[in-house]
Amino acid sequence: MVEQIYPNIFRIEIPLPANPLKAINSYVIKGNQRCLIIDTGMNREECRQAMNDGLMELTIDLHKTDFFITHHHADHFGLVYNLAKETSKVYFNSPDAQIVSDPNMWDKLMADALVNGFPEKELKSAIQKHPGGKYQFHGSFNLTLFHEGDQVSIGEYVFHCVETPGHTPGHLCLYEPRTKLFFSGDHILKDITPNISAWLNSEDSLQQYLNSLDKIDRFAISWVFPGHRRTFAHYHKRIAELKRHHEARANEVLFILKNGSQNAYQVASQMTWDIDCEKWEDFPAPQKWFATGEALSHLQYLQNKNEVKKELVDGNIFFSLSQ
Repeated sequence: MVEQIYPNIFRIEIPLPANPLKAINSYVIKGNQRCLIIDTGMNREECRQAMNDGLMELTIDLHKTDFFITHHHADHFGLVYNLAKETSKVYFNSPDAQIVSDPNMWDKLMADALVNGFPEKELKSAIQKHPGGKYQFHGSFNLTLFHEGDQVSIGEYVFHCVETPGHTPGHLCLYEPRTKLFFSGDHILKDITPNISAWLNSEDSLQQYLNSLDKIDRFAISWVFPGHRRTFAHYHKRIAELKRHHEARANEVLFILKNGSQNAYQVASQMTWDIDCEKWEDFPAPQKWFATGEALSHLQYLQNKNEVKKELVDGNIFFSLSQ
């Protein structure tokens, strides 16, 4: 589906079959000399077909098209090298570039999951079915790395790069000051909450995310064009909702830890999740992965606030209340 959402700005809805996200918004900005595509979809046939159909409808010449990828997740990054030509620039960020170029990343993730309580018998299934492994682009990368304040001009628009770490270490957004348009990637979503995980992250990913929300709250924005679901205008209200959501999550974790020391997997199994399963045992393995990663981010956040302490017991990580 192709929809014009602003002069010379179009949204192509790229389906994500059998995925709770349902679809990704890929944005196309048409200029006189070149075009820009923001995010692409997964490296799978359904995404390729929807993208090709949309680009054909918009008469986009990929030899005159550049790409801006907000972050490394496969639903945003996975399809870009099926589309990029030798004449294309692919704008990306340095922290996420290090992740996608690390050949040992999945081994590191598995090791981190094991010490945080993820059962070994479930871990193999979680990794095998993880969309980041199944539908990511695999090969060499030719990237143009962007940082805060870097600019890209397309037609009548001049987009400014905005660093918003949290959802991923290097997550980037684009802001157009004249029209006050904001392409938010997965930083701010209207109908769902972005997953904030803490795998392999020595930084406090949740605190980074909250800081990034505060940063964007100070912007003047007319429309938010997110990576998933609806576009929206009332971003101050949505930012406040997201902050309250994580405050409630953190309080839920503290309540769970009143029962004693637990690992991240155990904490995740007792948290409230918006998923069509009656009990934790029914969760698909990849959803247990995302849930455990989010539990871990809240545990680290609370640890840095000295409300929770971390202990290493026989090579495994457990958390308990500080008092």
